[in-house]
Amino acid sequence: MKLEDFIAETLKEIVNGVRTAQRYAAQHGAIINPESLTYRSQDKVGKPYESRSGRFPEAIDFDVAVTTTEGTETSGGVGVFVGPLGLGSRGKSITTDTSMSRIKFSVQVLLPVQSDESSAT
Repeated sequence: MKLEDFIAETLKEIVNGVRTAQRYAAQHGAIINPESLTYRSQDKVGKPYESRSGRFPEAIDFDVAVTTTEGTETSGGVGVFVGPLGLGSRGKSITTDTSMSRIKFSVQVLLPVQSDESSAT
């Protein structure tokens, strides 16, 4: 796979995963990657917060290892097979090229909140 294709497919999968998680979060009182994140200073130093509620999101960090394997497999054998009894020999050779890539990214999440009164019961 070409690097260009790998990057494009990886980003598409991340976007699709975030969208799926956003739909789920909306039903359960959470917000994934809120649009109203802001920083207390212009240079974006410090922890971001959600401007509407003043809550601080959690950064969920992902570090994913992706392994691709390409190869050929050949097998051959000689034998006599009669009913449940088999006599013979089999051989197999496998040639593979394996590469591993790491993908690191973060998604900001406002987790669901619970009032103190509802947890006291």
